[in-house]
Amino acid sequence: MHLKIYMLTLSFFVLVLESTCQVFSELTMEQEIVEQILENLDQEVDLSEFTELLRFYLKNKIDLNMTDGKELKDLLFLTPIQILGIVNHRKLTGGFLSVLELQAIDELDVQTAEKLLPFVTVRPRGSLRDLSWKEIRQKIDQEAIIRYGRVLEEQLGYTIEDTNRSRYLGDPNRYMVRYRMNMADKVRLAVNMKKDAGEPFFREQQRFGFDHYGISLYVKGGSNLKELIIGDYALQLGQGLVAWNGLSFGKGALITTSARNAATIRSYTSMNEFNFLRGATATVGWKSIELTPFVSLRHLSGSVTDTDDGLEIRSISTTGLHRTPTELRNRHQVHQLVSGANLYYNKQRLRLGAVALYSRYNGTVVPTAAMRNLYSFRGQESMNVAVNYQFTFRNAYIFGESAHQINGSWATINGVIASLHPKVSIFANYRNYQRAYYSPLGQALGEGSRVANERGIYSGISYRVARKIDWVSYVDFFRFPWLRYRVDEPSAGADIFSQLTYAWYKKGNIGLRYRYRVKQENCNDPRPEPHLADVWRHQMRLNFQYKLTKQWEIRSRCETVSFQKEDRFDRGTLLFQDVFWTPAKLPVHMNVRIAFFNTDSYEARLYAFENDILYANSFPLYNGKGWRSYLNLRYRVTKKMDSWGRYSVSSYRDVETVGSGLDRSDGSVRSEMRIQLRYKW
Repeated sequence: MHLKIYMLTLSFFVLVLESTCQVFSELTMEQEIVEQILENLDQEVDLSEFTELLRFYLKNKIDLNMTDGKELKDLLFLTPIQILGIVNHRKLTGGFLSVLELQAIDELDVQTAEKLLPFVTVRPRGSLRDLSWKEIRQKIDQEAIIRYGRVLEEQLGYTIEDTNRSRYLGDPNRYMVRYRMNMADKVRLAVNMKKDAGEPFFREQQRFGFDHYGISLYVKGGSNLKELIIGDYALQLGQGLVAWNGLSFGKGALITTSARNAATIRSYTSMNEFNFLRGATATVGWKSIELTPFVSLRHLSGSVTDTDDGLEIRSISTTGLHRTPTELRNRHQVHQLVSGANLYYNKQRLRLGAVALYSRYNGTVVPTAAMRNLYSFRGQESMNVAVNYQFTFRNAYIFGESAHQINGSWATINGVIASLHPKVSIFANYRNYQRAYYSPLGQALGEGSRVANERGIYSGISYRVARKIDWVSYVDFFRFPWLRYRVDEPSAGADIFSQLTYAWYKKGNIGLRYRYRVKQENCNDPRPEPHLADVWRHQMRLNFQYKLTKQWEIRSRCETVSFQKEDRFDRGTLLFQDVFWTPAKLPVHMNVRIAFFNTDSYEARLYAFENDILYANSFPLYNGKGWRSYLNLRYRVTKKMDSWGRYSVSSYRDVETVGSGLDRSDGSVRSEMRIQLRYKW
């Protein structure tokens, strides 16, 4: 069945190719930056919002003579020192005459300046920023995208007819619709609609069609009203101890991710159904002062119990899935009110901030009865306050934040990024999150999943050994003062990373990476008293990428992992080959991967980023033994319309079923397809 659908999909694209041979140019810059970030991660991160932002700046370039640095922060690959160097160059010279002046800024190396060029411009007088509202209303760009996808094998959850058993109430189809409107970079409107596999669609259980609807209206103001957002939005304050929604990164090979340095508020455009606020926010400013009040009311999914003492919230779901009777019953049961304000004082090299955030639920949060949850938040409301700072002194960027939960505990993180030499940069930070600290929106750098119960020192170096050779390395030593899941004593660990990359100018690169991690977990053998064992994980990766011609590019990887706990020792291996083809005289772009994987257990699993259709993320888990391959195809139908198709298949050895629970399917193969259309006008 899945092979037949695959052949029909492929035949459709082949027939369309034969009908036209218009030339189109693939926008690869944002794809390269996104891939560089994802290649440095070991778990799935939704980068659709970041991809959309990069494409926005490719079309609406940042004016070097107008930016205060905020837009440059969105690009992620620039350090705070480099951003300040760009702004200071403009002040010293009276303004940029050409984007080529970037190469004369000491803080920017040649490679970074070249990467920045596609996103910036130097506009003459009479640019869009000087247009009247009447003229702005005539400059509207719009875009609509529809996407369809599904797993092709029949899964258990769709075959159960017994209404007393857990089952999927919808069909296996996935639908997504998104609309974007940009009015001369002054007004932006985003509308999202999404149905996941298994969710009912225009049925009794979901009469309104899509399970998730999102809308966000962004208005860029003038001198005092800087920004206004109505609908879905993200707060990104300080270092994330009190509030951080949307995209965030932890440890990795990019030195810029060791400090949070983003916009205070932004329109939320991702399809992720949990990590955002819904309401209104604005930024108003007077000279060096910026004030951002915000309010949000969201209906979350969670397990609740009605008791004599009132409603008790046992858990809050973050998946956004509402497929089974239980998931639908828990939908919108938890109401969360968030309000507060953020204040910033800005000077050329100094930024001071203060934030207050109040949160209230419609019931009392009651964590699971377990010793590890002794210090977990329980209650109906919480109040957090924090102060944060950013200071640049010569070639050093110093940052930090300290937060306090009223009637609770505290957390702090402080660090520095310093450029010791044009070729050498270092960073270091110290974090101390007390075990009883709680913030409902907190999301800061750390080893654990919560901003609580953790202390650590994280430091690293980035060194350009030669013109074509880069070395990045970091170490992170951390400790958990209280118990955790599967850890019944205070524990500690370390994370050590090193990567060496050799690059051919605009042709390719080869990289060697090693990562060593050690943590502590409960021993496997039963003992009356708690006892911990060290858990070791060694990971080695060899990556090769080379552009053979303007039309052909290849990418190869060999990666191994070894896991050890007590007398258990497991290994995992992943090999894959990618081929990219962009013909010179055809409006098509295609890439294919063939991968082999062999892992002894789930503990020896491996992750790898996969190229996908526009605004879709694929970061699958490789576990077991077998092969995986996929084909992506993009075709430009007309100047205003593009289409994408994707087919992926995994074939496992020595198994009779694939998946678990309601996702289980018979056989040893799991395949999936996606198609997408985009129309711009």
